[in-house]
Amino acid sequence: MTLSDDKITELFCQVDTFCAHFHNALAPHLLGNPPKKKPKLCVSEVITLMILFHHSGYRTMKGFYKEYVKVHMQHLFPNTVSYNRYVELMAAANLPLAMFVKTCCMGCSTGISFMDSTPLRVCKNKRISRNKVFKGVAALGKSTIGYFFGFKLHLVVNDKGELLNFMLTPGNVDDRQPLKDPAFIKAFTGKLYADKGYISAQLTQALFCDGIHLVTQIRNNMKNCLMELKDKILLRKRSIIETINDELKNMCQIEHSRHRSVANFLSNLLAGLAAYSFFPKKPAIKYQPVQTNQLSLI
Repeated sequence: MTLSDDKITELFCQVDTFCAHFHNALAPHLLGNPPKKKPKLCVSEVITLMILFHHSGYRTMKGFYKEYVKVHMQHLFPNTVSYNRYVELMAAANLPLAMFVKTCCMGCSTGISFMDSTPLRVCKNKRISRNKVFKGVAALGKSTIGYFFGFKLHLVVNDKGELLNFMLTPGNVDDRQPLKDPAFIKAFTGKLYADKGYISAQLTQALFCDGIHLVTQIRNNMKNCLMELKDKILLRKRSIIETINDELKNMCQIEHSRHRSVANFLSNLLAGLAAYSFFPKKPAIKYQPVQTNQLSLI
C-alpha cells in the first residue's frame, strides 16, 4: 500500500504539528540544557518514516530505509542519515510517537464497541529459554491456539473499525484486567461486545455503573438469559475486531521475532497502530436500527 507524495506530505504535516505542540508543552519540564547540535533528521521525519514503513510492504525496516527511502524518497527527505543513526533516533522518538497515537490516532465512541486481545509472540516456543532481550518483561501466556511467550495487545474498536483504546500487558495477564482500569474505559461508553473470556458478573456490574453495558456470549454450562435481538446480531458481528487484529499482524507487521531491544519492539508496535489509523478503508459494519410499529400496542 504505497502512499502518494501528497499523502506523505499530509501525514508529515499532521505529525509535525503535533510534535511542535508536544515539545512546547514538554520543554518547561526538562532537566538540564538542550543539546547544542540538533540531529539532521528531525523527530517529525523519523515518526513519519516509521509510519510509512508499515504502508510500504517491506518486511524489514533496514530494507525499507536503505533500498527505498535513501533511493526513491530523497526529494521528500533530503537529510537522511545512516541506518545505525536512524535506529538511535527511532528509540528517542518513542515518547512523542506514543502520545501521537493516543491523541491523534484514536476514533470517537459511537455507543457500539468491540473488545478482544491478541497475542504478540516475541520468539518461537522452542527458543523461550534462550531469549534474553525480553527476559523479565515478557511472560508465558496461553491463547486459543496454544502457549506463547510475549505480550497481549488489548484492543477496543467501534463499529467503524476505528481504534478507541489499547493496552499492552505481559502474556499471563487476564483479558478482563484492562477493563478494571478507570483510565482505560474512559475512551468508550454504551454497549461493549466481547467473547466468553470476559464473562464476569462482578465486572459487568462495575462497568454498568460507569455507563458501559458489557455483552458477552454465554457458556454451555450457564443458564440462558434474555437478550435483545440487536445484541444477538451485533455479537455475530464481533468478527470485525478479529479482522482488525489480522490486518495489524499481516499488513502492519506488529508481530515478528526479529526484535533486538524492547525499545525496538515498542517502536514497531506504536508505528503499526498509527499506520492502521491512516488506512483509507477499514473493516466496518453497517448498523442502522429501523423504527416500526409492528409490535406496538394500540
